[in-house]
Amino acid sequence: MPASPQQTRVGWVGTGVMGCAMASHLMTAGYPLTVYNRTASKAQPLVDAGARLVSCPLEVAQASDIVFTMVGYPSDVREVIGGGTGVLAGLKEGGIVVDLTTSEPGLAAELAALAMNQDKFVIDAPVTGGDVGAKKGTLSIMVGGNDHAIKEVMPLLECFASTVNVFGGPGAGQHCKMANQIGIATSMLGMCEGLMYAHVAGLDLETYLAAIAGGGAGSFSVQSYAPRILKGDMQPGFYVEHFVKDLGIALEACKQLKISLPGLALAQQLYVSLMACGDGRLGTQALVRTLERLNGKELPKKEAFSAW
Repeated sequence: MPASPQQTRVGWVGTGVMGCAMASHLMTAGYPLTVYNRTASKAQPLVDAGARLVSCPLEVAQASDIVFTMVGYPSDVREVIGGGTGVLAGLKEGGIVVDLTTSEPGLAAELAALAMNQDKFVIDAPVTGGDVGAKKGTLSIMVGGNDHAIKEVMPLLECFASTVNVFGGPGAGQHCKMANQIGIATSMLGMCEGLMYAHVAGLDLETYLAAIAGGGAGSFSVQSYAPRILKGDMQPGFYVEHFVKDLGIALEACKQLKISLPGLALAQQLYVSLMACGDGRLGTQALVRTLERLNGKELPKKEAFSAW
């Protein structure tokens, strides 16, 4: 039966930059929410809105029919879902875990099999759309898992997403997210390189962006991240350190699939250089700093950058 506010208790593990915003949409839709975050203060906005804060993922699961997880790394996914005080340990038979984390396809399949042996379900449902999409409720979700469980959670996913696509069994959603991250990495690099070239060639960068935004070079990176770069805004919608994790997963998957993607490898190394310079907690648009260091030139910053 599809989830509904009157019949479905919802849990949420991981209330960071995106998780908190996504969970808030469920509360707005009327779903009762039980939450956990390692740093409890990050869950405070949800608690203030009426969510119940508990001390571990197991307690979230004991109070929930469906639990969402949105954490940082595959090791975190394994711990909060399959660990001794994890969600599966506390979830009733028939319960569903929806992992929104960008993680390893193989781990998604492993956890789905573990859950199935307990008459429970784990769905992999990584998201894209960044902090803006999380706040607006316009994310895109890529889903893999059991068809019955997916149908049950679909009304919940639609609370914070404008697009939900199902790609197959366990791990398929994560494979789609890897392809998505590869596309983002290379398009972000192209956007930053275009800005650097335009600057060194003496072009006004605001005018340059206005010229390309509606053409073949237009992209999400140009629309959403180039304006932040011109303002000098490196605050994270998505952390560099998490993106390095994603690109590492993608490279490992390429080995398993026996394919060579040199653009991915180059982008990953450039993002690793940001980590080496202490920029891991900046947003992914900070890639421009690597190009500035390589070329010994800084892009001009415009605090009053106007929309185009």
